[in-house]
Amino acid sequence: MLTILMINPLKRTMHMKIDKNLILAVVLITIIMAAGSNQIFLKTSAVVLQQQRPSITNNTSNTTTATAQTTTATNIRPSVQTDFNPNVTSPKISKTAYVDPFAVIIGDCEIGKLVLIAPFAVCRGDEGTPIHIGDYSNVQDGVALHALETTDHGKNIDDRRYSAQGSLLKANDTAFKNGFAVYIGDKVSLGHQAQVHGPAYVGNDTFVGMKSLIFNAKVGKRVAIGVSSTVTDGVTIPDNKFVPPGSIITTQAQADALPARVGSPYEKINSFVLHVNQELAKGYNSQTIQKLSTEIEDQLEQQEMLQTGSPTGSPNATADSKVTK
Repeated sequence: MLTILMINPLKRTMHMKIDKNLILAVVLITIIMAAGSNQIFLKTSAVVLQQQRPSITNNTSNTTTATAQTTTATNIRPSVQTDFNPNVTSPKISKTAYVDPFAVIIGDCEIGKLVLIAPFAVCRGDEGTPIHIGDYSNVQDGVALHALETTDHGKNIDDRRYSAQGSLLKANDTAFKNGFAVYIGDKVSLGHQAQVHGPAYVGNDTFVGMKSLIFNAKVGKRVAIGVSSTVTDGVTIPDNKFVPPGSIITTQAQADALPARVGSPYEKINSFVLHVNQELAKGYNSQTIQKLSTEIEDQLEQQEMLQTGSPTGSPNATADSKVTK
């Protein structure tokens, strides 16, 4: 350990250990930032860097994949190997999405462009897989996304995945391998504490109200679901419908009899919610990049002090040097 006594002009004592992994992590972040990445799970104050040390890999698409190098818990991490799912999979997150540090993303979760994942939201792609969240959608505080297992000891399970077009898939369907345990379309708003548990499908431009539950069901496009509603038991909510607050929809007859969204109290709610959350995603990303830039500057400055033995980073100064005004 190399210990340096820091006095004037900083007037503080600092004990630091040169950590090659920490330096590498800082360099990686700097490179990715230079490439224009806004990815939130690169949130790396010095403490987070030392605890997490994730490996960051850019793939050919506009996403970043997180792979844990250690067993230290992080808010974005791979799934684990099980008898029903032998594949260990890491989240795939658009570089422009914002994932709050208090949200949790595990396993086979795909998160699209300008998606906002708010505090305490969970996408857990470790049982039923994969879970897809489309571009410009928002997953608000306390939302839970999870699914029943889609395979068992290497065998597909009937009716546990939807296609991107909304078809429920049988195990022997060739499209099953490209299906989704949970599919959240583009421009979807999932209100606070909503639950979407697969097999489930939510079409584009749909609003799901606070504390609502969708399980074993399909919700069409441009639907508005009122707060504290339940949609389940294999029903399909047709496009452009309004589910009044507190509804419990368990039969197809109930689903078909729902009123139109246009003319309802929720007619325009999703457009307002989408605008707000996309602006928040942009703002938090910008704030995070500024913070990262400052922290990286501090880390590099401290590293230069260690290398030169100088409290100012100058090779001509020493730890005992005094600066006069």
